[in-house]
Amino acid sequence: MTATGTYSPRPGAAPLGRMIAAQAVLEARMLLRNGEQLLLTVVIPTLLLVLFSSVDIVDTGEGRAVDFLTPGVLALAVMSTAFTGQAIATGFERRYGVLKRLAASPLPRWGLMTAKTLSVLVTEVLQIALLTAIAFALGWSPQGDPLTVLLLLLLGTAAFSGLGLLMAGTLKAEATLAAANLVFLLLLVGGGVVVPLDKFPEAAQSVLGLLPISALSGGLRDVLQHGAGVPWGDLGILAAWAAAGLAAAGRFFRWE
Repeated sequence: MTATGTYSPRPGAAPLGRMIAAQAVLEARMLLRNGEQLLLTVVIPTLLLVLFSSVDIVDTGEGRAVDFLTPGVLALAVMSTAFTGQAIATGFERRYGVLKRLAASPLPRWGLMTAKTLSVLVTEVLQIALLTAIAFALGWSPQGDPLTVLLLLLLGTAAFSGLGLLMAGTLKAEATLAAANLVFLLLLVGGGVVVPLDKFPEAAQSVLGLLPISALSGGLRDVLQHGAGVPWGDLGILAAWAAAGLAAAGRFFRWE
């Protein structure tokens, strides 16, 4: 006489949603525990906002400096997390074989990328909450539609995420570290974050205006500072960068 029974624990993969959620929590914890990433994602944007709002260093045009600077610093926070931080972290995970091992787990590769994106969004929520609180303390008076702001932030995240993953999946880790930090500094200066684009030569303005950081900071500034409607031009630029970056990352990303 034989009998069958149910044994616990039962071997097998967890539900896909639970695996993605667990990986997203892990990714967010690692991101927030990294001192260099905290410097990029929290300390630098906060210092820029406080310093340039309190000291008349850069001519930000009419109105209070904090009203001009806050949208640009919010855009910088998105770039620092979705592009710079994610590129560096993913690049070294690839170098040390972490991605190769995760690719052999029950979590599909697209699930891993989804988890990384979710961890970026969680970090950005914390960043934006902190920067917004500081901006209000400095006297910021935002205008415009919050849903339009949310759409700009989401498209900006997608654009910078695609570019960050493309860099991390094609370059060596050391090259990614150097290139990501260099791009961060260049876009900080030339992306309309703290220096208005109209301070640059006219020939350069047309080129700089097509950058994702310029589209994000400009769109946020139009809405939050000037109370404008939906900035379709900036949204179109961000959508184009997001589509191109994510497609290229999916095509050329190397897992080892």
